[in-house]
Order: sequence, then structure tokens, then C-alpha cells
Amino acid sequence: MTTHTLSVLVEDRPGVLARVAALFSRRGFNIASLAVGPTEMKGRSRMTIMVEVDDFPLEQVTKQLNKLINVIKIVEQDPAHSVSRELVMIKVRADASQRGEVLEVVNLFRARIIDVAPESLTVEATGTDEKLDALLRMLDPYGIREIAQSGAVTLGRGPRSMSSNR
Repeated sequence: MTTHTLSVLVEDRPGVLARVAALFSRRGFNIASLAVGPTEMKGRSRMTIMVEVDDFPLEQVTKQLNKLINVIKIVEQDPAHSVSRELVMIKVRADASQRGEVLEVVNLFRARIIDVAPESLTVEATGTDEKLDALLRMLDPYGIREIAQSGAVTLGRGPRSMSSNR
């Protein structure tokens, strides 16, 4: 099994996300990551779906996705020709004696402190899954209290876009 990233351009309507997710669920596929948001076009949303499947079942799901009335376009993103990022917020234990060490780790990963409390710091970082995993491993010894992580968002490299043929 390999990880595939699909960019799905859909109409921004109630129930579209549920129908798309149900299609994967009926096939027994687990969605590893899902991010949905507005696009540059009014009334359109972009779903970035990461799923681990073999190539042939993915082709079947893609054909079924294309049959959904609210799906406009589907593109499988090639990792070599796309850019992908995730966002993570990490609340880490950091009393006065540990703050300097935690700040060094945060700066090393080009992350930022977005909240300070007497016994903790909240860190915001963006990057690839590998970068975020490495940051989490470095912060783990201090004690991670809470994590919120987005799904990946992906764009193809170069001038082409999903919304045009340019």
C-alpha cells in the first residue's frame, strides 16, 4: 500500500464532504488526512485527501468520485511535482527553568510561540509531516500536554492550477 494525495475540487454545498468521506468508508479505506477549505473561486471548495491504498482500488474510488454530482475535478498529486504542508499546535510543559531549552527547539524548527502560560508554552509550526514529527520528538521529553494537527494541504508546483488549464 502506498499513500496517495488527491486534490478534489467540489461545489461548496452542505453534505458534499459527508458523501465524499462515505465513498471511502464504503470501500473500507481509511482517510489518513483530510483538509477542506475555500478556493479562489466563489462557491468552490478544495478537499485534500490522503489515503493509503493500492493503485487499482484508488482508480475505482476516483471513478466513483467523478460520478458524484458536486465533484468538479480530481487530481492525484505527485509528491515530486507538488508542495504539501500541515499545521500543528503543541502545548508543551515549560516552567521558567525549561523555557530557554524549549525556545531553542522551537527556533531550530522555525516554529513560533503563540501563547505563554506560567507552566506551558503553545507552539505553532507548519511543514511536512516529517518535519512536524521531528519537532514532536524533540519536544516530547519536556512533556506534551496537547496537540492539534491539521490535515495536509497540497498544491501542484508551477503555473498550472486545478481551476484552469494554464
